[in-house]
Amino acid sequence: MSKSEAMRSLAKEGLTVAEIAKRVGVRYQFVRNVLLRAGLLSAKRQAGRVGPRAGTAKSRTSTSTKPRLTVSDLTRAGFELASRWQLKSDGQLELERALPAGRGVYAMVKNDKVQYVGLATMGIAKRLKFYVRPGKTQRTSVRINAILKTELGTTSSIDIYTAFPPNFEWNGLPVSGMAGLELGLIEAYRLPWNIRGVRVPRSRTS
Repeated sequence: MSKSEAMRSLAKEGLTVAEIAKRVGVRYQFVRNVLLRAGLLSAKRQAGRVGPRAGTAKSRTSTSTKPRLTVSDLTRAGFELASRWQLKSDGQLELERALPAGRGVYAMVKNDKVQYVGLATMGIAKRLKFYVRPGKTQRTSVRINAILKTELGTTSSIDIYTAFPPNFEWNGLPVSGMAGLELGLIEAYRLPWNIRGVRVPRSRTS
């Protein structure tokens, strides 16, 4: 059995992402990505159980009841405007200016409302390059690329805000500040483009 198969099997048994990562001996983010691709991990249940044992009536609250995340929320917490998505004359995505290279969290904003939050473990600039010309197997990048092109057909730009939260310790154990921030935002707020299974709109420029 491969590691991915083992992770899917453990998820169906009801183990959390953290428990699966520890048992299989891989990174939390790797487990999370595998389960997301397999449809075993929805945005609103990422921190809890992911299998049949997951959730009470309270944990199944619809994402529509969550508040929206705004630019003022971001800037108050320390996010800064880093760049903007725009469309070139040939219909391809481009950035208004270069993004920072550091590892951190990024948010895509339309009309002062946050639409998407992501984690850039390889660095902000490098991660967002994949949205410009995503590979066929990069499902998230392909999906967001299509959404951005469609949205930019009706608005001139989509803002990109970034943050670089520090790591810290919990009871002597290391905790990733940026991974915790991304997950916390996804769980607490309604972020339309983060929802798994959202229909990919057809680009008007493709």
